[in-house]
Amino acid sequence: MVYLYYQTIDIREEMPDQTAKRMFTLLGMLKYKPPGNMSEPSSFRQGLVTGSKPVIHPILHWLLQRVTELKKRAYLARFLVKLEVPAEFLQDDVITDTYHQYEELVEGFKTYHKECEQLKSSGFSTAEIRKDIGAMEEEKDQLIKRVERLKKRVESVSNHQRMLELARQLRVEKEREESLAQQKQEQKNQLFQAEQRLQRSQQQLKDLRQAAADAKPESLMKRLEEEIKFNSYMVSDKLPKELESKRRMVQYLQKVVSEPAMGQAELEELEDKIRENNIEINLLIEKRMMRNDPIDDKLSLFRQQASIITRKKEAKAEELQEAREELAALDRELNQKNSQARDQDGDEVIRGDEFKRFVGKLRSKGTVFKKKRQEITELRAEYGVLQRTEEILKQRHEVGQQQLQSMEAQKGISGYSDTQEELERVSAIKSELDEMKGRSLDDMSEMVKKLNSTIVEKKSALAPIIKELRPLRQQCQDLTQEYEEKKAQYDSCAAGLESNRSKLEQEVRALREEMAQEENRYHYINCMKEIIEMQMQRAAEEMKAYVSPDPQERRKTIREQYMKNIAEQESLGKKLREQQKTVRESHGPNMKQVKMWRDLEQLMECKRQCFLRAQSQASIGQVIQEGGEDRLVL
Repeated sequence: MVYLYYQTIDIREEMPDQTAKRMFTLLGMLKYKPPGNMSEPSSFRQGLVTGSKPVIHPILHWLLQRVTELKKRAYLARFLVKLEVPAEFLQDDVITDTYHQYEELVEGFKTYHKECEQLKSSGFSTAEIRKDIGAMEEEKDQLIKRVERLKKRVESVSNHQRMLELARQLRVEKEREESLAQQKQEQKNQLFQAEQRLQRSQQQLKDLRQAAADAKPESLMKRLEEEIKFNSYMVSDKLPKELESKRRMVQYLQKVVSEPAMGQAELEELEDKIRENNIEINLLIEKRMMRNDPIDDKLSLFRQQASIITRKKEAKAEELQEAREELAALDRELNQKNSQARDQDGDEVIRGDEFKRFVGKLRSKGTVFKKKRQEITELRAEYGVLQRTEEILKQRHEVGQQQLQSMEAQKGISGYSDTQEELERVSAIKSELDEMKGRSLDDMSEMVKKLNSTIVEKKSALAPIIKELRPLRQQCQDLTQEYEEKKAQYDSCAAGLESNRSKLEQEVRALREEMAQEENRYHYINCMKEIIEMQMQRAAEEMKAYVSPDPQERRKTIREQYMKNIAEQESLGKKLREQQKTVRESHGPNMKQVKMWRDLEQLMECKRQCFLRAQSQASIGQVIQEGGEDRLVL
């Protein structure tokens, strides 16, 4: 239903064998796993060709549950299932090149398909992209209109072309200046990192020298031996085990991924198998515990001790590894903090002798600070005296102003002093404005001169760099072209090697499976051989004892024992048959006798009941029979 869309074939004109082969190929590509009752390929193929319901219905049920997934798998299989070319055809160079191109196209399709899936899952939609494009076009139109308005404004200014050219040159020089500043900053960062590495190396050298000066050769040798033991343990024991466990986990996950999706019935079947295996394991453990072999008990004790020591050793190794990682992380964090402190303050974190010198400087600065603080207090006291003096002088000035105003009123020229002060203030403001105008013109002319001189200096400074850059650009283009060619060669070679590697891996996997099967068969044949040899040995011993002239040896043979058992069983059977015969003969009279005893038992029970009833009536009264009548006398 999924892949058949790409296979336009009339099944009525196709042979049944070809149909079965094509269907098997399709189901194998879709990773369909038949049910447990259809494990044999012959019966499954026959049912698929004949259209048997127990075969077709599970296939349709499986397909209809996974329509989307199987559509995608069928689409990819159309392009990713490689054509099988015989090895003798690949000897031709043209066919080999064509096949390599085909493999490259398959790999390209894989990459494009992955990118397409990533774009689909990234959340971008065509509507949003169109909306963004429309917004960008509107912004572009607005910018064009703004540029046109600015051009119209500038055209009215005289000598605007020269000014535009200067502004363009200024912008270019600023961009170059920014790039040079960025390069300078990068070089500073590289220099700072190199200085940090140098400081770390110097510190390590200093620590090593101190350790070498303080330590003895014996302690150094002991420390080195311990480190060598730890590293050898990590390399030979711990890391190979972890690597092997990771590989097993990867193989297990690859096996799980390669297998098709499992249904509920298969999961229940696996759970039942796991439960049965757990029961068998528990039974074996119980048998082993019931055996109570003292040698095994001692060995188990030693094994437990060895496992405990191994676990402790692994735990200590992990703790040491974690401590080393933590120390490395703390070193990295310390270096990061040093770099941050240097970026913020321009200085690195001090330590050791530098810290002692810093403390001495801080103490000297503390004494200077105390002196300055004392001077500040003295100045503050003097400031208070001066402030008081200013207030007194202001009061005296106000009194003088009042006296002056009263004298101006007496003379008839009131407001003369205020007018004189206003005129002086206006004249001072005018002189300042004239000075500012002249200074602004001088500044503008000087700025233009500076800009021109700066542009000339930048051009002269950049001229040798540009000359050096031209051959480097050409060299960069040549190297880029050579890199692209080498990369294309490498990609084609890598694709061919990858295909060969996958084929070799498949062959190795098949050979390993075959080797495992043959090994199992070899062990099975060896076990059967040992069993047959034991049987033959027992048969030879039996024959030797049977033909021996010693009657004691003959009695030990299995044949004699079986003959003895047979004779005993025959005599026992004869006795039982005689007992059966006597029982059959006496069965009839015995049954009659049993019946008579039962009748006698019933008769005696009836008499007992009558006797009990007569006693109960006698206790109540007395029955007298007279003239054929019964009277009760109380």
